[in-house]
Amino acid sequence: MKLIFGLLFGIGCIFGGYVIAGGKMGPILIALPVKMMIIMGGALGAFVINNEPKVLKGALAGIGRAMKSSKYTKARYMELLALLYDILQKARKEGLMAIESDVENPQDSALFQKYPAIAADHHTVEFITDYLRMMVSGNLNAHEIESIMDSEIEAHHNEGHVVVAAYARLAGALPAFGIVAAVMGVIQTMGSVTEPPEVLGAKIGAALLGAFLGIFLGYAIFEPLSGTLEQKLDEDTKELQCIKTALLASMQGYPPMTAIEFGRKVLYSAERPSFLELEGHVKQKK
Repeated sequence: MKLIFGLLFGIGCIFGGYVIAGGKMGPILIALPVKMMIIMGGALGAFVINNEPKVLKGALAGIGRAMKSSKYTKARYMELLALLYDILQKARKEGLMAIESDVENPQDSALFQKYPAIAADHHTVEFITDYLRMMVSGNLNAHEIESIMDSEIEAHHNEGHVVVAAYARLAGALPAFGIVAAVMGVIQTMGSVTEPPEVLGAKIGAALLGAFLGIFLGYAIFEPLSGTLEQKLDEDTKELQCIKTALLASMQGYPPMTAIEFGRKVLYSAERPSFLELEGHVKQKK
């Protein structure tokens, strides 16, 4: 919704200002389809050549993701931290082996199903259970698990950043394809120098439209899209860092409430619940 609103607002201000200043939309609308075909066709062809199929698939999915509101709210983080508290509290009271069934079958676990928003997120559940499984096995210490966690989080971030970088490169290339369209328009105009001034003016205007569209598409659409996806990737990474911090604190001997407090401190301030909010939420869930 934010992306669509920003796009409509930008288009409205740009073309609205053009019309208010006395510009006519007729010549633009006539030339628009051909110029869009040249610019977007050339840019998308280069985009396909420049990226592997998995990146293209991620880029396509990224458009839908950019249009959705962020799922990382204060309420979600309180649910996540309350889940971690319940798991760590059960392990502390009954021993690590007591959570083995929860780890192996989270879809059937009463602990996970108590928090449906988290249980429905396959990636988050998998990250939690993978490292709880290592904790249950007892073969790795906190420093070894931290190293593995850091490697996985880095791989996740790099994988997502490939899509961000692909859109950033596309945004940078679009003004150049706009110049290509403008030059082709000039070439076409040069073949009509004997035409009346009004005809030549329309052709020159259509040629310049190519440069405008390339700049507009690059900096008003695809550059913001890249930035939005980068912010969403940072939010994904932040949740994993929160889980990592809480689990490692538990491995180092801190009680469950202190462990999730460590995790809470990692979160961005805009979504971070206060200590009292989190404590009250945990007690309510108990």
